[in-house]
Amino acid sequence: MKKVFLITFALGLVAFFACTKDDNSGTKDLVALHIRLTDGPGDYQQVNVDIKEVRIKAANDTSQWVSLNTNAGIYNLLDFQNGVDTLLATGMVPADVLKEVRFILGPDNSVMVDSIVYPLQTPSAQQSGLKIKIDKSLNLDINTLTLDFDAEQSVVKTGNGGFILKPVIKVKN
Repeated sequence: MKKVFLITFALGLVAFFACTKDDNSGTKDLVALHIRLTDGPGDYQQVNVDIKEVRIKAANDTSQWVSLNTNAGIYNLLDFQNGVDTLLATGMVPADVLKEVRFILGPDNSVMVDSIVYPLQTPSAQQSGLKIKIDKSLNLDINTLTLDFDAEQSVVKTGNGGFILKPVIKVKN
């Protein structure tokens, strides 16, 4: 009788702990995040940036970059001026503090000056990406982050007549 009681008690404990919710599982609520792109006026005819991927990093995750669903393509930044923007990436991400956004660029970046198209060099942006510090709390509502990629300040003419992209990107909201 004692054995039956101990076995029943042990099975009851196993069943109890198997059904107990673990509040420390590390899972968080997910929120919708939308990354939009805009630009301020500039003196160039075109500033084309080849965006391949958008990634984000949250506060509690110090090592992982999360890839968003990116509308990859070549974007003429000057098409997005005077209140015009475009949806660049979306995704469901943990409700947390958004620390950084990273644009991974492709090789087809260019600038048009006096109707001549020049390649736009992007040192390291094709491998490590353009990082933007954010520090924005995400909540359970839809979160939209608009990034102002300032073409005028971001394009630098070199001494040999070429052009380099040194991005100046600001968070608008």
